[in-house]
Amino acid sequence: MLTGKVALVTGAGRGIGREIALTLAEYGADVIVNYNGSKEKAEEVVAQIKAMGRRAEAVQCSVADYESCGKMITDMLEMFGHIDILVNNAGITKDNLVIKMTEEDFDAVIHTNLKGTFNTMKHMYRPFIKQKAGRIINLSSVSGVLGNAGQANYSASKAGVIGLTKSMARELASRNITVNAVAPGFIDTDMTQAMTDTAKEATLAQIPLKRVGTPKDIAETVAFLASDKASYITGQVISVDGGMAM
Repeated sequence: MLTGKVALVTGAGRGIGREIALTLAEYGADVIVNYNGSKEKAEEVVAQIKAMGRRAEAVQCSVADYESCGKMITDMLEMFGHIDILVNNAGITKDNLVIKMTEEDFDAVIHTNLKGTFNTMKHMYRPFIKQKAGRIINLSSVSGVLGNAGQANYSASKAGVIGLTKSMARELASRNITVNAVAPGFIDTDMTQAMTDTAKEATLAQIPLKRVGTPKDIAETVAFLASDKASYITGQVISVDGGMAM
C-alpha cells in the first residue's frame, strides 16, 4: 500500500508515534523516526523497521525549534531523496487548572504541539509542491474537539492543529497534496496509564464503546490517510475515540 514511499513521523520513539512508524513500515514505507529525548527507544524502532526490510533513520530534533526542523528535513531529503508522508505526532502535556497554570507551561505546550506542527509543514511545503504530491497527517485530540478541564493549553494547541490542518488543506489541494487530522480519544499509552483509577473510570464512562483505544487503532487510520485509498479526502478531522466526540 505504501511501497516506495518515505514517511517522516515526529515523536516516533514511543507511544502512538512508535506504532505509527511501525505500521507505515508494515505497509511498505521507509520511515524517518524523529525523536527529541528518547534516543534509545527511537533506535529500537529503527531496528524493528530495518528487520522488516525497510530503510529507517533516527533523527533528533525538537519540533518546537524552527531552524532545527529545517535542518532535519533538509538532511533527510538529501539522505532519502524524497519525503512523501509527513505525520505530525510529537506532543507534550503540562496539565493544570488555568488558575494554577504557569505562562511557561502554556507556552511550552503551544510551541511543541501547535508551532511544531507548523514548523515541519512549513519546511515541507516547497518539497511537496515540487513533487506535486504528498500526504500530511496531523495528530489532534478529542481534547481539541471537545475541550477538557485542566487541559486548557493542550486543548488550545490541539484545536489549533485542526484550524491549521484545514487551512493548509485549502492551500495545497490544487497540488495533489492532502492534509488531514486524526483526533485520538482515550488511548492506552504511558500517559493514560499514569492516570488514577478514578480518573480512568470517569473517562471510560464518557466512551460509548466502553473501552480504551490502542495505538494501533490510531496507526491504522494514519496509514489509510497516507495511502492512495484516501486520495479524495482532505481537510478532515477523523475522530478515533470510541464515540466520545459524537
